[in-house]
Amino acid sequence: MSVEFDTNITEKDMYRFNLYHAYHGMQGIMATLVGIWVLITSVITYGKVSIIYTVFYVVLGIVFLIYVPGNLYLRSKKQVRSSEVLQQALHYRIDEKGVHVSQGEETGDLEWKQIYKMVSTKNNLLIYSNRMNAYVIPREALGQKYETVVALAINHLDGYRLKLNPFRV
Repeated sequence: MSVEFDTNITEKDMYRFNLYHAYHGMQGIMATLVGIWVLITSVITYGKVSIIYTVFYVVLGIVFLIYVPGNLYLRSKKQVRSSEVLQQALHYRIDEKGVHVSQGEETGDLEWKQIYKMVSTKNNLLIYSNRMNAYVIPREALGQKYETVVALAINHLDGYRLKLNPFRV
């Protein structure tokens, strides 16, 4: 069983990966909760404290809720535009041995035992080589081949390394 496909990573794909990575950890969850808490505090204390404090709470809440996604968007654009590798198509082959990636004469292999985890989101398939780095594969590049990739992953990775929805195509 083997799957081959080519894909280009767009700014939108990189942004979605960065958002997923930022907001699925404790830091992203806490930033969201603090932002909401500060905005609620601004509403509760309105009229009870000086208007400057209310404005400060609102600004602080907006910073917590808007700054991170905005910064990730700008970073994603810069990352894709400044990387020659991301501007060209990547060729993937996923088979019984693992994930093989090539671009021109450059190649890279990631055996199944080296895969940290595999995650599917609504728009991307993420194959992590460690906690921070992942191959970002747009789901539209896989199409119906997604089911084959999921089957390979289930056969070769422990369950705790998988966060896949086999029914989403």
